[in-house]
Amino acid sequence: MSGKARMRATVAASGIAALVATGVVGAVTATSASAADHPDANGRSQHVLLISVDGMHQSDLNWYVSQHPDSTLAKLTRGGTEYTNAKTSNPSDSDPGGTALMTGGNPKSTGVYYDVEYSHKVDEAGAQCTPGKAATGGDVIYDSPDDALASVNDLAPTGTGSFPSFDENGSIYPQGVDTNPAAIMNLTFDPKTSLNPGTFPVDPKTCQPITPWDYLGDNTIFQVIHKAGLRTAWSDKHAVYASFNGPGSGGQSIDDLFAPEIDSQAVMPNGIPYPQDDDWAHINAATKQYDGYKVQAVLNEIGGLDHSGKTKVGTPAILGMNFQTVSVAQKIRSTPTTLIHNPDGSYTTSAPEAGGYAWVQGQLVPGPVLSSALDYVDAQLGRMVASIQKAGLTDKTTIIVTAKHGQSPQDPNKLVTVKDGPIVDAINAAWAQTHPGTASLIVAGTDDDLWQSYLSDTSAAATSFVKDYLWNHTAQGYDVNKKPVTVQHSGLAEIWAGADAASFFGVAANDGRYPDVFGKVQEGIVYAKPTKLAEHGGMNSGDTHVLMVVDGPRIPARVIGAPVETTQVAPTILSVLGLNPASLTAVQKEGTRVLPGLAGWRQDR
Repeated sequence: MSGKARMRATVAASGIAALVATGVVGAVTATSASAADHPDANGRSQHVLLISVDGMHQSDLNWYVSQHPDSTLAKLTRGGTEYTNAKTSNPSDSDPGGTALMTGGNPKSTGVYYDVEYSHKVDEAGAQCTPGKAATGGDVIYDSPDDALASVNDLAPTGTGSFPSFDENGSIYPQGVDTNPAAIMNLTFDPKTSLNPGTFPVDPKTCQPITPWDYLGDNTIFQVIHKAGLRTAWSDKHAVYASFNGPGSGGQSIDDLFAPEIDSQAVMPNGIPYPQDDDWAHINAATKQYDGYKVQAVLNEIGGLDHSGKTKVGTPAILGMNFQTVSVAQKIRSTPTTLIHNPDGSYTTSAPEAGGYAWVQGQLVPGPVLSSALDYVDAQLGRMVASIQKAGLTDKTTIIVTAKHGQSPQDPNKLVTVKDGPIVDAINAAWAQTHPGTASLIVAGTDDDLWQSYLSDTSAAATSFVKDYLWNHTAQGYDVNKKPVTVQHSGLAEIWAGADAASFFGVAANDGRYPDVFGKVQEGIVYAKPTKLAEHGGMNSGDTHVLMVVDGPRIPARVIGAPVETTQVAPTILSVLGLNPASLTAVQKEGTRVLPGLAGWRQDR
């Protein structure tokens, strides 16, 4: 045990009596109680609270704990096991990152590479299909366009655009007019009506749309826990994350799914759109309001109610949510942090402040918006811990705090934004010169701070052509001050193509789902307009090195610096609940292990 770990263990043991007397602190540190205090002789928990603070790095946790030693995050970290070298899935996008937490699998077994991806083994949504005919290839877009109400009019008086509906299926707000956003707590997910199957990719064998849960190659913790007769709940940013129900579930293994659409129009509590007239993910004050609805859902569930707070159902065995507030604060250049309720009942926002990170006295630290976002998340975690204590569940609940993904770059001086459209157009034009009359070579791809291309021709000649073009051409971009710069190799540091790309992901060359050309960007490159400070999805440290803290009954107070992966959360949750981690197909395929150093937990449980 390291000196830091020994010190932490000593603090937890000697200070517990004093800390229990201090309210919320007691709720946190009391989770380090001995097995004798636990009602289960085997030390198992009855509940797991899983929290993903999307975008939060280990370095953010280090900074926050050092600046706020009495914070909830600090107390959870001191009272439990902190894993300082935790890595996300690769790619580190929200969908594969969240799927990793729920399955224990990487894209090679889950088949999920991005929220907007492509597969050579499906037909395009809405395309003509003959059962049993070879697949033509098609987009696999499991995102807000899948909402049953994916387009409702802008509510702002001068607005001319449209947004997806906040309640995704129009069950609460007629025609999506959400003039009372608090009513979102009444949202109920229905696998038959909440999503539009007309947007799903089509299975060429049956010519039927493939639901997001059936697209997964692995089962999920919700399936295993639900099958064991235990209640399950989850809150997230898109209804399409019903995918976490898992294949063959009919979308029903999450008993209480609460997923208001984050891409919908941000509306203040009085029903008036925010003056910025944007969605919840582009105004940090609005993101906090949005996350607050999910927080309330979790608080209701801790108290034994459904997410709406209306029906007594019992506290779920697995529950939790993702926070978007930190991720938004890392990406936006300037945004208000606070919604202000005026004496006359109206609402305004605070003045915009700088997003992302800043250099202060030679140290890279969270700027004002990000610091405020971390404060917000910490306060909400404190509310959850206090609710666990109030419900008498402290010695029955394990808390896991991690992140689906990080964000890159952290250093704003490394930022270079590059538009990927001109690069794709140039590659297609160059291919057409020697292949006249053929289809566009690059037919799909999503490039945030990585490169992914799916090709109409997957031959070695075609994939090598794209790889060589990317490597041998420069690209034009903008630095953080929006000054033009030229980057080498199209902004990439390494490229895998064709069979090499399949080998990189560990899948067969004819798998059909992996990107035909996959690239790691030079640190700081973001394929976007010069409005963002950072993005996620890539494989640099800022994308993948996230926090990981586990606190609960019989969880020792220690620091573990050995490498771990967020995939290990899923088998750990099952083990903590006394279920068999090997019930997860990803555990069987990939050999995913329970997180190390958790006293009393075994892989074979």
